[in-house]
Amino acid sequence: MTEKLAPTQYPVHELIRSRWSPRAYSNQPVEQDKLRSILEAARWAPSSYNHQPWRFIVATKDDPTEYNRLLSVLVEFNQGWAKNAPVLILAVAKLHFDDGKVNRHAFHDVGLALENLAIQATALGLSVHQIAGFDVDKARKEYQIPDEYDPATALTVGYPGDPQILTDGLRERELALRVRKPLQEFVFSGEWGNTSSLLKD
Repeated sequence: MTEKLAPTQYPVHELIRSRWSPRAYSNQPVEQDKLRSILEAARWAPSSYNHQPWRFIVATKDDPTEYNRLLSVLVEFNQGWAKNAPVLILAVAKLHFDDGKVNRHAFHDVGLALENLAIQATALGLSVHQIAGFDVDKARKEYQIPDEYDPATALTVGYPGDPQILTDGLRERELALRVRKPLQEFVFSGEWGNTSSLLKD
């Protein structure tokens, strides 16, 4: 297991410092109660008009047929490392409110649910890696997802494993220091691009 605490500019909760997105997973199964717990955390995320536009398709290695079905939706590169994770999830967004109006916050709200899920997973000693690299059309066809829904992201869930199981390139990324843009680059006040006075010491 590789611990990579975020080198924050200002103090944040340890769960936020600890959360990161590894690709190396242990073959240890994830207990059902922990899976239910992280999904429950997602359920309680905020959403526009409390619409809760998230839907999740879950597959575990306990059911190899369903696991391989979901794994096949990922692009080949991501299949190479994701196949070690004991749990795969496909997150789907409902694009319209019940009255038919477009919900322009649907993907935002799915993201909030997934961050709740990831933080709860971190609290339970699990790791989560969200994956943009998957075949949206294949996912839609494979699971007969209705037109009013859109596959948003895939994710892996499991206990962190040994980076040595990864290929050389991925191992280097796994062990690299975590970096983020400084707050001064994206927190503005007064006008666009003007760094907030809050950050001018």
